[in-house]
Amino acid sequence: MKKLLVITLMLIGGIVSAQSKYEAGMGKAFEQMKTAKSADEMVAAAGFFERIADAEQDKWLPYYYAAYCNYLTGWMNPNADKDAIGEKAKALVVKAEVIEKNNAELYILRQMIAVQELTVDPMTRYQTYGAQANELLEKAKQADPNNPRIYLVDGQYKMNVPDAFGGGKEVGKKLFTKALELYKIFKPASEMHPSWGADQAEKLLAQCQ
Repeated sequence: MKKLLVITLMLIGGIVSAQSKYEAGMGKAFEQMKTAKSADEMVAAAGFFERIADAEQDKWLPYYYAAYCNYLTGWMNPNADKDAIGEKAKALVVKAEVIEKNNAELYILRQMIAVQELTVDPMTRYQTYGAQANELLEKAKQADPNNPRIYLVDGQYKMNVPDAFGGGKEVGKKLFTKALELYKIFKPASEMHPSWGADQAEKLLAQCQ
């Protein structure tokens, strides 16, 4: 009985140690992402998250943040190859989806990537990528209708779409208002789960006034 107790305690200690190592690594990666001032620094943060993900293999969050960081580089570098960035980010999302099925955050990130790819050539890509973006947000709503980022990214996209095509500032205003209402009650599953966007929604709402 005593030997069994010792073995059990050793196993528990190993699990706690592994969790602490993972959490410590994620903490460093978050700091690197937060302090990134250039596309190159954000790429480095993406690589950090990806290495954590490949080491853990059963956690979707590091793959999510690796994809998110790659996506951010597309806006940080005006000369970035957004198609290449999109392919890299989507490949990381696929890895996350193998671990985490039907997750609103992953659908939202896919929508963001689709919109970024659309901006490469809006005139020729609008129908394909625009439809894709809308479909992804519908899936996100089915998975978690109270996720505020659904309405944030939808508003961000539609406020730049001409009124004749169902967009404009009035549409954006309604979506940002809804996003902010949901941010007030939104609680991420943990400190590491996505919680970004409230400040962004406030700034974009002000632009729609």
